[in-house]
Amino acid sequence: MNIRNRLRAHPEVHTGALNDILFILLLFFLIVSTLANPNVIKVSNPKAKSDTKSKQTVVITVDKDQNLYLGQRQVGMDQLEAELKTYLSKDTTSKASVVINGDSTSHLGTAIRVMQVIKRLGATPVMAVDNNGVK
Repeated sequence: MNIRNRLRAHPEVHTGALNDILFILLLFFLIVSTLANPNVIKVSNPKAKSDTKSKQTVVITVDKDQNLYLGQRQVGMDQLEAELKTYLSKDTTSKASVVINGDSTSHLGTAIRVMQVIKRLGATPVMAVDNNGVK
C-alpha cells in the first residue's frame, strides 16, 4: 500500500505581468482624469516671487440679512470704520489684512463698501471664498 501522496501539479495563474499592466493602466487613468476636466475655465494666474500668505488680523462677516460682524460683535456700516481703526491700531505689522466672509446670498454691494472702508484705513482686504458645493 502506497501511503505517500503523489506529486500532483497544482494549477496556478502567474499574475506578475497582470499586476504591472493594471498598475500602468491605473496611473494612466489617474493622470488623464486630472487633465481632462471639461468644467474648468482657463485663466492666467499672477505669479509671485515670495510667499503671498498674510497674517489674518481681523475677520468681518456679512450675513444674508446684510448684518456686519467684526469678529463676534455686530456693528453697523456707519460704525465699521471707527471700530476697524481700533482693531488695526493694535496690529504692529506693516500692512494688516482683513478677511471678509460673505454669505452666498448676501449682496455684493455690501462687501464692496466694506472693502472700500478697509482700503481707506490702509489695510488689505481679502475675500474668503469656499469652493465646496459649487456646481
